[in-house]
Amino acid sequence: MLIYFSQGLLLGGAAAAQPGPFQAYLLSQTLQNGWRGTLWAAFAPLLSDGPIILLVLFVLTRLPDGFLVALQLVGGCFLLYLAGKAFQAMRRSAIPAPTPAEPRRMNIFEAALMNALGPGPYIFWATIAGPILLTSWRQSAHLGIGFLFGFYGALIGGFMAFVALFAVAKQLDPRLSRLLAAASALALLGFGLYQLWQGGTAVLRQ
Repeated sequence: MLIYFSQGLLLGGAAAAQPGPFQAYLLSQTLQNGWRGTLWAAFAPLLSDGPIILLVLFVLTRLPDGFLVALQLVGGCFLLYLAGKAFQAMRRSAIPAPTPAEPRRMNIFEAALMNALGPGPYIFWATIAGPILLTSWRQSAHLGIGFLFGFYGALIGGFMAFVALFAVAKQLDPRLSRLLAAASALALLGFGLYQLWQGGTAVLRQ
């Protein structure tokens, strides 16, 4: 089990450290809602990845290629929507203080939806993590569970560390907060446009 658990730790840590739209979303939410309201969003993969793993391992291979293309286009539009929200927050005179409970309930589902609408998790589980999970599970269910524990422990822990890091940075200088807000908004915009471009070129090739 230690081998598969270690593989999960390495893959989860690498996925958390890799820049992507989810990390940009966490940064945006940290600046808007504070670290307490955003920590919950770090658990979003637990909500979105279960159906993704089942879809990849049992269904995705039977679906037409256009499924991922459609997913890219929808996900790109959703990323543009999130970028618009981040730009609105940046244009305010100050980063708003988090409201008591609403952001905590809302951003975990918003983050899970964003994660489910991007092709990244599907490709990751179809090409990298999925085969490892299948191999370990066929040997023993305990090995598969050990891999999942290692992966999500490192992934969620990495996301929580990311939130804490930028929460500290936010306190240093108000100008830094606005700069980070602009960076997160631009990152979401860039990822959204890139995803739409990928989906559009795939449609043209078909």
